[in-house]
Amino acid sequence: MPAREAPVPVQGQYSSDPLDAALRPPLDETEEEKALRLALEAEAKRISQEIDESIKQEKQAKKRSRIVRLLLLGQSESGKSTTLRQFQRIYTPNAFREERVLWRSVIQLNIVRSIRIILDAIQDVRRHELLAVSSDTEYDDYADQPVGLPPHLHAICMRLVPLRHVESLLIAKLVPPNEDEATHLGVSGSSYNTPSYRQHEIFVRPTTTWKGAINKHGSKSNGSGSPGMDSPEESQVVINQCRHDMIALWNDRTVRDILKRRKIRLEESPGFYLDELERVTSLRYLPSDNDVLKARLKTVGVSEYKFQMEAGSESGTEWRIIDVGGSRSQVLTWIPFFDDVDAIIFLAPISGFDQTLVEDKSVNRLEDSVLLWKAVCSNKLLAKVDLVLFLNKCDILASKLRSGIRLSKYVRSFGERPNDSETAEKYFRSKFNAIHREHSPIPRKFYGFCTSVTDTTTTMGILASVRDMVIREHLRQSRLL
Repeated sequence: MPAREAPVPVQGQYSSDPLDAALRPPLDETEEEKALRLALEAEAKRISQEIDESIKQEKQAKKRSRIVRLLLLGQSESGKSTTLRQFQRIYTPNAFREERVLWRSVIQLNIVRSIRIILDAIQDVRRHELLAVSSDTEYDDYADQPVGLPPHLHAICMRLVPLRHVESLLIAKLVPPNEDEATHLGVSGSSYNTPSYRQHEIFVRPTTTWKGAINKHGSKSNGSGSPGMDSPEESQVVINQCRHDMIALWNDRTVRDILKRRKIRLEESPGFYLDELERVTSLRYLPSDNDVLKARLKTVGVSEYKFQMEAGSESGTEWRIIDVGGSRSQVLTWIPFFDDVDAIIFLAPISGFDQTLVEDKSVNRLEDSVLLWKAVCSNKLLAKVDLVLFLNKCDILASKLRSGIRLSKYVRSFGERPNDSETAEKYFRSKFNAIHREHSPIPRKFYGFCTSVTDTTTTMGILASVRDMVIREHLRQSRLL
């Protein structure tokens, strides 16, 4: 409140303005009263300025802490869920650590699924030998080159039959009993004579509280409030009892030859733990951060994850990361989420240059990613949205190229360039950048990273850069920069 000025005489008299009269100090004011009045006015002015400053800071804080909306896009198995888990691990470490035990059932199912794929491939070979003819044209070329199966493999298969029951237990924990659409490997009553590796995985819907169901199941099993370590569950006990046979199966040279001939590359798939069976089958096994990041659990539909940053300079900021389905049938569901999004992370798994889509064997995975990227770049609803490209699964790309697979055989425009990962990554980054530049409705900066989102160290730095970019954009839009 401004301090009152001395009354201004008008032609020898005080002004007749009523406001001026109200603010006018008494005519008979003493020096002591004047000093007290001025002190009170100064204090009132100070309080008024503090209130104004508090309101200003509150407005700025509100602008800074507004909800951050980040959209994850990419085809199925591109790494969206792993990227989300990396965000959670880095920026909400306490919550991530508390939930690690809940992923144990998912990891167990991943292990059982890998073993079932191997067992089904072996059974197919036995059928080829017995019938001398294949009922599946996909393997006709292999029918002419039968591989003798050592007797010990048959014995191992028989000893691993209990895994069928384990699979049923795990599926019952993860999938609600009223989920009619869920498909899975190893349904009750199936046999190893069924080529189940050609069926779909189980999936959960975003609205399904599978973590809560596991928590509830664990509390019934051990009498505590969460899945504990004191009394291992039946699935863990059986898996532990089968561990030596599973290890022997995976390391068997005949098995490796069968998988190679059928182009089954388990080590390139999400949820691969066969190289760590001794550790992950322990009765007291507790998943590590990396185990959770590698776990494979298919989700369908659109899911929104809300959390507040626990660490870093943006602690307390609410982030909402939207993970949409990546299968071709779900691409149309992306569009409604383009409105009011702060940034998009698009994942393109460049290791899939020699693979086709699970849902459409006629479409190359790399080609599908290119077409999706082009569609996102050219979408006018996203003209002012920052796009961040993750050229993902570079570790698998490097492994393939080192094994002798020629990139130019599948990507003709790669030409005679050196067949190494560094050259390939540079080539892909250039190609995706050109699409971004050509098809964006208005010019915008290109953010492109070559990633392996299961790699904790490198991904931490990349996600920090993405976070800083998004926050800078927030400040710019809020006129705080």
